[in-house]
Amino acid sequence: MPHNESTPRVALKKITPDVSGAMGALHGAAVSAAQDAKLEPELLELVRIRASQINGCAFCIDMHTKDARAQGESEQRVYALNAWREMPFFNQRERAALALTEAVTLVHDGHVSDAVYAQAAEVFDEAQIAALIWAATVINAYNRIAIATRMVPGGYQAAQKKA
Repeated sequence: MPHNESTPRVALKKITPDVSGAMGALHGAAVSAAQDAKLEPELLELVRIRASQINGCAFCIDMHTKDARAQGESEQRVYALNAWREMPFFNQRERAALALTEAVTLVHDGHVSDAVYAQAAEVFDEAQIAALIWAATVINAYNRIAIATRMVPGGYQAAQKKA
């Protein structure tokens, strides 16, 4: 069902700057935890894209596919992310992170099973699992914000990867 994109929605940053700032701080803390845990930025972009695909968040899909490409991710893998289970070009770590992301995103549909958690624990340490859970949680929150406020995709420009 198409959306009426001209319908004004609340500007959260303007109306609730303290809450928006707290969300930004949570995002920053989650990014720092991922850096401290030595999680690859490219892996985190796959997590963000996959959660955004599940949630149907056009704004975040636009943003994070651009960020992934700027990080050096291939178009083929970005395009294939919806069917990562059937594709041969995702490694064991990526598969475990994507399975965990899907379980967190779809927590209402069977929770995060012991099998999914065990798959992650085979290839990630506790700090990395914690950072992945935070990354999935934060992007899910941002997806809900972008969808509820009808943030318009297309204008975001990714920063280029630093050499």
